[in-house]
Amino acid sequence: AVPYSSWQRGTNEHFNGRIRKYLPKRTRLDTITDDELADIITEINNRPRKVLGWQTPAEVFNHLCSTPATPTVALQI
Repeated sequence: AVPYSSWQRGTNEHFNGRIRKYLPKRTRLDTITDDELADIITEINNRPRKVLGWQTPAEVFNHLCSTPATPTVALQI
């Protein structure tokens, strides 16, 4: 979260709670394998979110990557 941006803290704390589901406090991070970490990331990114219209972050990301960008012009004369 950016300093002095209190509206961002709720989201940050929410995701800390989600991560704690998989990695409780005092978990030794050096004992977690890359495969275990990849599984955690995959599960979190494939969970639907209300803010995304019940789409998963992965679905939104894939849609945005597959949609051609519309060129915009800063100033038209």
